[in-house]
Amino acid sequence: MVQGLRDCFGVEPEESDGRYTISFGALQRLEVWTGEKGKTLVVDTESNADVNDGVIMDTNRRFREYLYVVTGYTAKERAKKVKKSVE
Repeated sequence: MVQGLRDCFGVEPEESDGRYTISFGALQRLEVWTGEKGKTLVVDTESNADVNDGVIMDTNRRFREYLYVVTGYTAKERAKKVKKSVE
């Protein structure tokens, strides 16, 4: 989880109470931590809309890559899992 932040965004996350936070590109804040039983990943973001489209595209690409690295699932596979969990 933490190494993925370093690898995908190239920044060192700050740790507080088991939560890791970075700021990068169009993400004013990206905070990640593991769920209660350690089997889920919780991600909270706050966007900065005042950046140009190139920065937004690069940030989105890196964010999707990060989610793939830490979950092993593509965006399509993650969407299926979420849909299945709420049915």
